[in-house]
Amino acid sequence: MTHLNRAGLLPDGHRVPDLLRPGLKLVFCGTALGRVSAQKRAYYAHPGNFFWRTLYGVGLTPERLAPTDYPRLLDYGIGLTDLCKAHYGNDVDLPAEAWDAEALTAKIAAYAPQHLAFTSKTAASVFLERPTGKIALGLQAGKAGETSLRVLPSPSGQARRFWDEAAWRDLAQAVTPCPEPSAT
Repeated sequence: MTHLNRAGLLPDGHRVPDLLRPGLKLVFCGTALGRVSAQKRAYYAHPGNFFWRTLYGVGLTPERLAPTDYPRLLDYGIGLTDLCKAHYGNDVDLPAEAWDAEALTAKIAAYAPQHLAFTSKTAASVFLERPTGKIALGLQAGKAGETSLRVLPSPSGQARRFWDEAAWRDLAQAVTPCPEPSAT
């Protein structure tokens, strides 16, 4: 495995593509890949991250997927993206120019998922142009086109003191049940 520094420009071979297509019921948006996720070329890949176990635990997926299985989320009507696609690292280590709310707006307009869920208040803050302290967890008043917006506590192990699964459970209740994956 290639060793990456704590943060920096994401090498081309470590980019993780958006997982988007029309008709998705839900798209999760993070801030950027962390170092471990960039090294493993998979979303939410740090072993201390609660993302994958929470998806399964709240019923958004009928099985617990491994981070490297992230493309299978499309089978359940779920997509993934980040606000920062060219850098990796912790939010505090990302340069201001790395955030691209305009690109996310274009993606949501193009793919029109039913729900967009930010996996941190930081990501929501950049998109909603409000300080994190002015953003409540859960369903937001505004929409992006016809897409409802939700803010979730970060599943990162570094944000453990803020962890609360309640907003994730509320999201799962709002999203239609996940279909069984189609046999190929």
